Amino acid sequence: MKRLFIFINCIIILTIGFSHLAFASDDRKTLEIGASAPDFSLPGVDGKTYTLASFKNAKVLAIVFMCNHCPTSQAYEERVIKLTSDYTAKGVSVVAINPNNPASLRLDELGYSDVGDSFEEMKIRAKDVHFNFPYLYDGATEIASNKYGPVSTPHIFIFDKDRKLRYQGRIDDMENPHKTPHSLDARSAIDALLSGKEVAVPVTKVFGCSIKWAEKSVWLEKAQVEWAKEPVKLDTIDARGIADLLKNHSDKLRLINVWATWCGPCVEEFADFVTMNRMYRDRGFEFVSISADEPENKDKAFKFLQRKQASSPNYIYSGDSKYKLIEAIDPNWKGSLPYTVLVEPDGKVVYAHEGIIDPDQLKLIIFNDPMIGRVYKQ
Repeated sequence: MKRLFIFINCIIILTIGFSHLAFASDDRKTLEIGASAPDFSLPGVDGKTYTLASFKNAKVLAIVFMCNHCPTSQAYEERVIKLTSDYTAKGVSVVAINPNNPASLRLDELGYSDVGDSFEEMKIRAKDVHFNFPYLYDGATEIASNKYGPVSTPHIFIFDKDRKLRYQGRIDDMENPHKTPHSLDARSAIDALLSGKEVAVPVTKVFGCSIKWAEKSVWLEKAQVEWAKEPVKLDTIDARGIADLLKNHSDKLRLINVWATWCGPCVEEFADFVTMNRMYRDRGFEFVSISADEPENKDKAFKFLQRKQASSPNYIYSGDSKYKLIEAIDPNWKGSLPYTVLVEPDGKVVYAHEGIIDPDQLKLIIFNDPMIGRVYKQ
């Protein structure tokens, strides 16, 4: 009897496991044409809570699933703004929903953005880009997103006055915002509904970043294991070597931080540099750390770097004069730690800061540099 009980429990566990795997494979159904719009109750970046009833007076309701980090979604931000401004007076409401769970977003997936997909970061993006439509957060529960079933960001769903789905798919057929699309699918669908006509093509394929559903957090766990395995090295460098680093004859945007284990602010902010390196290193970016510890304390500095998993190039200054170090980095540097400089190829310094950094500000500077930037630049 005991063996039978154990066998039955094993079957139950396996069944639960397989059902989770099926769900984790993104085998979600996208809302079908003719279906009623699922209700929702979601917080907006403007401090309000929105439900389906918030748009009850709209002749047409367009719900766009979009996010911060995805370069394709970013490419459509201005077009969603223009769509809103062009159709608001005609009785069309546009609302955007971010379906992504921030815990499922790897740092190396943030290489095309200055902010992630958390609610607080949504507020930053909405303010920076001047969104003129409600931007709602569904990443905490993904209840609404699961009901609509977006495939990627962006993915637009357009409903008629009775809130029946009449179009779902792409906004248009040209990802690059600097090129002219051949098919204005979302606008054509809205125009048809405003004219009382059927939508000629009610479903189109979408292209963009996959939805970061909550169960994809295992990707982040896997990444953390991979990062922990990366080797950490600490080499010596003299003033001449530092001067060469500043000349930056590489093809990368180079961020250099001078720190020391005895410097409290240095230790406090160092993890931010490791994060930036993981975000941008696949995009022509390099982080270099230079320890100002005494050479005899190299082992202590190395152990600190190991704890921080600092697998980027690391150096410890080997010279006998810290003033030569200061002159090699920046003659305008007064000498207190930490000190951080951002150098473009061929030595152009685009950022220099004495003291602890503002990581959000620095990420924005990195992201806005011509070396990095959005996928589709002006």
